[in-house]
Amino acid sequence: MRIDAAGELSIVKRMGQRYVSNKNESVRMFESRFLEFFSHVHPLTPLVIYLPVVGFMLDLAARQRAMAITVIAGLFLLGNLIWSLVEYTMHRWVFHYQPTSRLGKQFHFLLHGVHHDYPKDASRLVMPPIVSIPLALFFYGVFVLLFGRVAPAAFAGFLGGYLFYDMLHYATHHFSMKRGVWLWLKKYHMRHHYDDDHVGYGVSSPLWDYVFGTRASRPAAEPGSLEADRQLVGTSNH
Repeated sequence: MRIDAAGELSIVKRMGQRYVSNKNESVRMFESRFLEFFSHVHPLTPLVIYLPVVGFMLDLAARQRAMAITVIAGLFLLGNLIWSLVEYTMHRWVFHYQPTSRLGKQFHFLLHGVHHDYPKDASRLVMPPIVSIPLALFFYGVFVLLFGRVAPAAFAGFLGGYLFYDMLHYATHHFSMKRGVWLWLKKYHMRHHYDDDHVGYGVSSPLWDYVFGTRASRPAAEPGSLEADRQLVGTSNH
């Protein structure tokens, strides 16, 4: 479903005011049909684009660079760790930056505010390729500078971490995830959306929230607050 919300960008709310709609529906962000089209992304798109790149990087490391499997595995895990820090940093200081100018608020809405206003919009839960591809190229350059000839193994881990983040982010908003660590991760991200968006910036891992003191702790249930919000998103209460 698509909502035509004229003037949406001129009435940008602070994220702490929760959401506009908790249904799987979209708000129109651009007058241009071309730009609007590219603002909607199928959730499997990142896998189609980047899984072959991960495979190529691992093959490059193993066959052309003749790296040992243990070295590749270690660098892959290091790349995962670097991604988790990038994820936290971008989410906290870029996506949740609070601009004061009108233009800044409009850009902020396009960047991340729309996701908090329409958190279950399935077509805007993974990063658009028009954004992710330039970022991937930039970070690959950074990895080459930092790691030299062993960069492919570390960058494969970085991209693997990104794919896990994108797929998990979609899942937390649309899959039941009723038990174990998956339920815990879903609840953790739901607290960021429906309780306090100034904590819980890690989606794929809470590691850096613990390091930087922004862990999303579980609040006491109060009628009509977080407990009701969890029911809206189909999250188990326990």
